[in-house]
Amino acid sequence: MLKPILTIFILCKVFLVQGQQPFQKNDLYFEAGGLGLFGSLNYERQLTKKPGLGVRIGVGFYTENAFYLTIPVGIHYLFKLRKENSFLDAGFGVTPTRVDAKLFTGSKGSNGEHFVNFIPSLGYRRHTPGGMMWRIGFTPVINKYGLIPSIGAALGKRF
Repeated sequence: MLKPILTIFILCKVFLVQGQQPFQKNDLYFEAGGLGLFGSLNYERQLTKKPGLGVRIGVGFYTENAFYLTIPVGIHYLFKLRKENSFLDAGFGVTPTRVDAKLFTGSKGSNGEHFVNFIPSLGYRRHTPGGMMWRIGFTPVINKYGLIPSIGAALGKRF
């Protein structure tokens, strides 16, 4: 009696494990807003075998009477929610920029200044069964001129 039950249990375990997709640790995505300021193309890597701690780097841009490139760099942590493949995405990033200071100070003749933006983020992330990911979140920009409320939305491919 015990042998058939044990056999059924082992078969169920084997089929359940084989039916699960392996966790994909890499993401390549476009983000509007967020760490790149106006937009960015990003690569992200999970550092754990399950959703958890991850790092990202990208190439972004913003405009202010000219076109400027940014290099957003950040870390985040994915907290699993009850719904499958849904996460609370909390992170922090930095994005160095160059900006014409007269936009903030009103002074004329300024030829620009370099500084760092600090960008915390809190949002919702979803991984789809087809290997896609999307995210939306609150991403305020904090720099020496104050806090600028912002949102970010991302769409990309997991691999």
